[in-house]
Amino acid sequence: MPTRILPAGADPDAVRSLVTLLSQLPDAEPQPPVGDSTQLVDTLAHLAAESVDELPEVVVVHERIGPVPALELIREVALRFPAVGVILVTTDASPGLFSAAMDSGARGLVALPLSYEELASRVQAVAQWSTGVRRHLGHGADVFGGVGGTVVTVSGAKGGAGATLAAIQLALAAQASGRPTALVDLDLQTGDIASYLDIQFRRSVVDLAAIADISPRVLADAVFRHDTGLVLLLAPAEGERGEEVTDRAARQIVSALRARYEVVVVDCGAQLSGAGAAVVEMADTALLVTTPDVISVRAAKRTVRMWDRLQIRKAEETTVVVNRHSRHTEIQPALVQRITGTALARTTVPANFKELQAVVDAGRVHELDSRSSVKQALWALAGELGLVKAGEGGHRGGPGRGTVGFRRRKE
Repeated sequence: MPTRILPAGADPDAVRSLVTLLSQLPDAEPQPPVGDSTQLVDTLAHLAAESVDELPEVVVVHERIGPVPALELIREVALRFPAVGVILVTTDASPGLFSAAMDSGARGLVALPLSYEELASRVQAVAQWSTGVRRHLGHGADVFGGVGGTVVTVSGAKGGAGATLAAIQLALAAQASGRPTALVDLDLQTGDIASYLDIQFRRSVVDLAAIADISPRVLADAVFRHDTGLVLLLAPAEGERGEEVTDRAARQIVSALRARYEVVVVDCGAQLSGAGAAVVEMADTALLVTTPDVISVRAAKRTVRMWDRLQIRKAEETTVVVNRHSRHTEIQPALVQRITGTALARTTVPANFKELQAVVDAGRVHELDSRSSVKQALWALAGELGLVKAGEGGHRGGPGRGTVGFRRRKE
């Protein structure tokens, strides 16, 4: 059986040379190369969605790839696609880099300039390892984590736009429908998820920031298990400690969560941090919550433009959710879409704070009445985004909609 090999690199000449050499290997079947980290992950996710058996046995990552650095990309591939063996091609064959590559989940390292013998030996060894893993997993039929969970970020156009409430209710809807769900508070200085759910906690996302290898045991020690079944990873009680969560740490933490939960909802707040930017960039769906007033819509437009300038996310890859909507306001959702240039969620969230005040003040937003128009709208939004199981909107009266997702970079 031929070994399927997927080359990945940003340098066309280097990739061309790599493909030429791979084509000469016995029983090798090089796939069309991919040019960046996003394309690689999307390609693997697309293949895994059909069947784990469709995944290539070997992925060869050239050191010059972006926008995610090679080692971080290897870590994400290893976490999301555990039956795929990754080889790093690099000019630095030092013991330090070899150790770092192995720690990230690589199965081998090949030095540049490429040697036919070395490449052939590495590919053969990694292909045999991949085949053995798939045989052990029974082709992945009973193992979650091949494709990885869905990551949804929720950001506010400005403070008070309603991002935290939306994130909590989306996570609750997904959990109630039977999908294991993690809710992350990445509003590192001013996160309020613990207050909204009246939680006393000791550990937070900061406790994972300096850990190079987040094992299931380490992750279990850091999260808080809520009575609703949600797994919570909370912002630090001391806001100044939020600076310890770097963009690299945030990617690693969210990758570890998505490897273990079907849905990961991340509250990114309204202030852009390096950690928040990294997670918005890697998310399957990025929501931006705004209210239908001039100040908030202008803030939404500024946020969208900033994300585009910083190459975090394009406007058309961002989905705006209109909160506190009323048919009587001058600014309607269609106008918000035209101003921001984004995608627009079909579901709007009505203006009805009276429904929320008691549960917000008590820190019991998870007990919001199922008859609440706000809860019904947010659970309908979860259905629209495909966060609930098909045909279900969760128990306790949660409504369901179709599973229309706003996935990144549709093919």
